[in-house]
Amino acid sequence: MNRNKQFSISILLIYVALIIVMVIILFPLLHVTAVSFSGSKYIYMNSITIYPKGFNIEMYKIVFKDPKIFNSYKNTIYYVVLGTFLSLAVTSTAAYSLSKKKLIFRNKFMGLIIVTMFFSGGMIPTFLTVKNIGLYNTWAVVLPGLVNSWYLILMRSFFEAFPCEIEESGKLDGLNDIGTFWFLVLPVSKAVLATIGLFYAVGLWNSYYMPFIYLNSSSKFPLQVILRSMLESGQGLDGGTRNADQPVILESLKYATIIVSVIPIIVVYPFLQKYFVTGVMIGSIKG
Repeated sequence: MNRNKQFSISILLIYVALIIVMVIILFPLLHVTAVSFSGSKYIYMNSITIYPKGFNIEMYKIVFKDPKIFNSYKNTIYYVVLGTFLSLAVTSTAAYSLSKKKLIFRNKFMGLIIVTMFFSGGMIPTFLTVKNIGLYNTWAVVLPGLVNSWYLILMRSFFEAFPCEIEESGKLDGLNDIGTFWFLVLPVSKAVLATIGLFYAVGLWNSYYMPFIYLNSSSKFPLQVILRSMLESGQGLDGGTRNADQPVILESLKYATIIVSVIPIIVVYPFLQKYFVTGVMIGSIKG
């Protein structure tokens, strides 16, 4: 009886903790959304909590009025899709190779990869390298950060736990290492691919520093660079000022741009949730 009581209290405490975490996560998002849809006078009065007052979409009209926003969306989607595909291709093949103990210089390769987690070449040497090899204003958004060392180690841990019997059966059927990886390993690795792919996609979607440094053509700017320039100016994307009868509330404009930038990721996440829940346990269970 006491054990059941203790168990019930433990479950209750877990639920209370989860509810607190949920409130901490949801409140800022709801507040940002409410402010972006609220009227000017309520924003001035600072009377908005989690629901809009004086509903209006003026801030979103400002965000979407310029064609640059649609072009930047297109660029961002292109960078995310291309970058995620290339990153997963390189990371998965490298991780699978490094998961094999028979690989020559395996430990030395891992040592070099781990070093990159603590040391980098620095901004100026990296910029000069990217420019000298011809990536400036072209592939520099995707290629320099193609592989994340931590994601590579996580994926290697997943492949190390992969049953060797399945791979041996493929070898008996005449498959080589590439065939085994493609036909046997990848089809049952959706969880790790979806999880790491989501991490890569979110990183590319939110990327501001690398496009800002390595792109000099505004027609190639991704969404984050365009939105940041709009926030810094406090004006519309066209750079013009607003009419006195339609004042721009900078705070509301900032929140509207935040919603515009996060909605696509929020929409995509539910479709990957079932893989993500499984993938977060990567490397935690061996055998």
